[in-house]
Amino acid sequence: MPSLTKDELASLLPHAGRMVLLDCVESWDASTIRCYAESHRDPANPLRKNGLLGVVAGLEYAAQAMGVHVGLLDGRPPAGGSIGYVGSVRDVAFGADRLDDCQGTLTIGADRLFADNRSFMYRFVVSCHGREVLTGRASIFLTQAPG
Repeated sequence: MPSLTKDELASLLPHAGRMVLLDCVESWDASTIRCYAESHRDPANPLRKNGLLGVVAGLEYAAQAMGVHVGLLDGRPPAGGSIGYVGSVRDVAFGADRLDDCQGTLTIGADRLFADNRSFMYRFVVSCHGREVLTGRASIFLTQAPG
C-alpha cells in the first residue's frame, strides 16, 4: 500500500502537535505496518523526563504505529468515533536504556496477530540502525470516544 506523510498519519491518531511521534508510514498491508520517526532526538519531545527519553517511551511509538494500522484497515479516523487504548503489553524486551541515545532514525514495525470487531493484538519491534531497542506484544481495544 502507499506510504503516508506525517499529516496523513496524524489524521488517524487522537494526538496533535509534538505528541504525533511518527514521521511517516513507509509501508503497510493487511497484517503489517512499518513507520519511521526522528522525534526521539527532539529536545522538546513531550515524553522526555528530566531531559532524557527512556526506552519505555518506545511503547508509545509502537502504540501509535498500531493505531495508525487499525485506522488504515478499518478506514476510519478516531475523531468522533472510536478511540484506541492499549489494554496490555507482554513479552517486552529492552535492548537499550534510552531512545534519545539512538543516533539514527527509529524504525517501528508492527505485525497484526489477531483482530476482531473491537480488539487487536500486535507484535512490535522498535529498532535503530538494525538494532532492536524494544520488542513485545500489545493488545489494543477500541471504545467510543468521550463526548
